[in-house]
Amino acid sequence: MFGYRVPAPNEAMLISGGKSSKGASPFRVVTGHGAFVMPVFRKVRFLTLSMCEAEVTEVCVTKQAIALTVRAVIAFKVGNDTESIVNAGQRFLSDQDQMSVLTGRIFSGHLRSIIGSMTVEEIITERQKLATEVLDGSAVEMAKIGLSVDALQIQSIDDMKLGYIAAMAAPHNAAIQRDAQIAQAVANKKAAEAEQESQRTQAAYVRQTSIVQAQYRAEVEAAQAEASQAGPLAQAKAQQEVIDARTVLAEREAELRQQQLVAEVIKPADAEAERIRILAVADAEKMRVQAEAAASNNRVALDRMLIDQLPLIVKEAGRGLAGANVNILNGADGLGEMAAGLVGQGLSILDSVKRGLGASPAPAPAVSPESNGKAITAKPGEVTQS
Repeated sequence: MFGYRVPAPNEAMLISGGKSSKGASPFRVVTGHGAFVMPVFRKVRFLTLSMCEAEVTEVCVTKQAIALTVRAVIAFKVGNDTESIVNAGQRFLSDQDQMSVLTGRIFSGHLRSIIGSMTVEEIITERQKLATEVLDGSAVEMAKIGLSVDALQIQSIDDMKLGYIAAMAAPHNAAIQRDAQIAQAVANKKAAEAEQESQRTQAAYVRQTSIVQAQYRAEVEAAQAEASQAGPLAQAKAQQEVIDARTVLAEREAELRQQQLVAEVIKPADAEAERIRILAVADAEKMRVQAEAAASNNRVALDRMLIDQLPLIVKEAGRGLAGANVNILNGADGLGEMAAGLVGQGLSILDSVKRGLGASPAPAPAVSPESNGKAITAKPGEVTQS
């Protein structure tokens, strides 16, 4: 549309012209949207709201009277509020490049002032503190000209080859180098240990591989030897089996022959010996019975002989009384009693003789292999063979 203007997103549109109330802004500020501008009666200018940069290189003297060259970078822009845009527009609208120049000069002054109250050690070790104090010191002045600082970065600090900073850093540098050397030595040691471990591992692997290969070769050679000996071993095994079978057959034949010998020779001999023994026992028993019978007959004969001799014994007893002076009482009764006494005495003698003979019985007949079945019977005073 004719006369309608729209500012860019990073610009502020300043519309001047027309009536304005007393004390009010000399121009109207439009940001973020468009506005209708009457041609001829209104004039439009644009102020950048983009980020700007200013570099500062300043020679500053510290609290120790040591000159330092300080380089810093300032990032700034026009404030977003209307008052900041109006202040910046009134100062830099015709020449917006002057914003960087003026900002650099403002920060150079504050930088010299703050460094003058600090030592070199504080400046080196507390750069953030330096930047913060510079920002705080310049914030009011920057606000008056409509600018706001986003960041301040101290890029470098140089003692202009005086060697102060190098001397101050020497102990730390030496410690760092020492630590670096120690770390390098430790790293070298670990690398050497790792290398040695790797070599040991490789040697162990080579050794294990050699052992496995040797085992494989031994197994292959053993298999080949076994294969080459399979035929002779099988033949020898077959021959051994034949020998074993023949041995078993021979043992069985020997057992059979032994059984035949037992059946044909030993058992008949045992039977014959048993028959002879039984016959001998029977003959002995026969002879014993005959001997006992003979002994019994001899005893009967002895008793008969003693009975036959009894009158003689009584007669001899009576003969002993022939010269004796004997008085017989009771007549015939007394004589009978005396005769009875003599007979009783004879009987007593007979019993004594029989007991004496009974205490020494005749010996049993003896049988020997040389008698051929004949019995020998012994009597007192004689030997009879039958």
